[in-house]
Amino acid sequence: MAAVQPNPASSPPLPGLARALMQAGRLTPVQADALQKKSQSDKQPFIDTLLASGSISPRDLAGFCSETFAYPMMDLAAFSIELLPQKIIDPKLMMTQRVVALSKRGNKMAVAISDPTNTQALDQIKFQTESSVEPVIVPHDSLLHLLAALGRSAEQSLNEISGEQEDIQFAEEQEAPAETAADPGASDVEDAPIVRFLNKMLMDAVNLGASDLHFEPFEKFYRIRFRVDGVLTEHAQPPVSIKDKLVSRIKVLAKLDISEKRVPQDGRMRLIVSPTKTIDLRVSTLPTLFGEKTVMRILDATQAQMGIDSLGYDPDQKQLLMDAIHRPYGMVLVTGPTGSGKTVSLYTCLNILNKPGINISTAEDPAEINLPGVNQVNVNDKAGLTFPIALKAFLRQDPDIIMVGEIRDLETGDIAIKAAQTGHMVFSTLHTNDAPSTLTRLMNMGVAPFNIASSVILITAQRLARRLCTCKQPVDISRELLLKAGFKDEELDGSWKPYGPVGCERCNGGGYKGRVGIYQIMPITPAIEAIILAHGNSMQIAEQSEKEGIKSLRQSGLVKVKNGLTSLEEVLGCTNE
Repeated sequence: MAAVQPNPASSPPLPGLARALMQAGRLTPVQADALQKKSQSDKQPFIDTLLASGSISPRDLAGFCSETFAYPMMDLAAFSIELLPQKIIDPKLMMTQRVVALSKRGNKMAVAISDPTNTQALDQIKFQTESSVEPVIVPHDSLLHLLAALGRSAEQSLNEISGEQEDIQFAEEQEAPAETAADPGASDVEDAPIVRFLNKMLMDAVNLGASDLHFEPFEKFYRIRFRVDGVLTEHAQPPVSIKDKLVSRIKVLAKLDISEKRVPQDGRMRLIVSPTKTIDLRVSTLPTLFGEKTVMRILDATQAQMGIDSLGYDPDQKQLLMDAIHRPYGMVLVTGPTGSGKTVSLYTCLNILNKPGINISTAEDPAEINLPGVNQVNVNDKAGLTFPIALKAFLRQDPDIIMVGEIRDLETGDIAIKAAQTGHMVFSTLHTNDAPSTLTRLMNMGVAPFNIASSVILITAQRLARRLCTCKQPVDISRELLLKAGFKDEELDGSWKPYGPVGCERCNGGGYKGRVGIYQIMPITPAIEAIILAHGNSMQIAEQSEKEGIKSLRQSGLVKVKNGLTSLEEVLGCTNE
């Protein structure tokens, strides 16, 4: 009896893979037709129905396709998920068409595929990536396993890192602005693993006492670093695939434009740690080669309320500072590099002076810590609200104390100095190396020497050194090295020993916990005024201040070493002599 042939009129058209197998004698026309009908009724790809039937194994099918269509065959076990190129093929296209990018060199991209007759997939990839696609045949079961791993790797990695972190609260969480609601990233910002992961990073940073969080995208990895006690250390390395979602989440919380990825943006958010404690975070985004780097600075308002004794001033330095800030008028300048604690010092002084009978106004870029009772103004250059304009407005508002975030130019310096000369106390900051060089910096800006001499009453330069943990131990340092560091011969009388870091659970093995300030407090005396009026340089001012008993930054640091607060290495690293 003759074999029954399928009726072409009633049978669905055979896919390319079925025809190839039938032509090679691996499937009969009846088998091919039956598998195709089942594939359509089950609404699944033909290759799934074929392999489920047991007619051929995945490896045999891969070998057949490689030989028939002259494409190379590869074992996916040789590839690591972490090393596969990311974000080349759209994830949705990758999952629906079952393709994985294996490598990309120039305009050529190798793509893993189990059904080479799926020309639609290859055409879509070619169109989407604008690349020349080179198919590589892989066993279908291995491809499915790889796709499943890629699909869940990001969420699993996040869950492993974030654990069962509870959702934390933000004071003013809001949706993206209306004009950005159509952004494709807007639907990703509420992704639960992303939310949990960011919450955990923030809580880890707060618990570790970090001052900054750095979210840094690179070509093949994504890392998160914390700055703890002034030192950057890597804290996590989540999957690269989450970088855009994570930045979108941060931008929404910081009220930034999530659709704008070409220019830097600045914002802030407020983290509710407990019913009695909130922490402000200043957010800055920066476009880089492989995505947006995001830095979040933790601004803890409680630091400004700890009191001046907690900042690490020596008794004589504290007295000089207190005498200066309680003067009825004049200018007090705080100098040092970024991250040296200038803002906390200024806010601490303002907090001391913040009384109901005192009118205090500040112009900052931006205001970092909220001080109730102080009129704080954010400078906005784009809107025309510059430091000089803010200062002019302050002078019309009956101020007692004015704080200028930073003297950057001659106009700001002139107005601040005139305010100090007309009965106001003025605080400000400058970026200089030490106190004597601050005066010459003002002169280089163009401020007249007689104005400097008649207005500036005190300059404090500062650094932050890591404080030794309680696990510290005495260390042996040669007399020659101690003398070279700046100790005087009479100080090395054997009555004390320097301490060094050890490491314990409390300090996470680093040997340091917290930071201590190193200060140079230089009041402007008549002798220093005379040098300024004579257009003297910073070396002459430094020599005169030393004659008057003013300790340099190095000498102040060595006092901290002698008292066992920090190590000699820390002082040598953050001061010059």
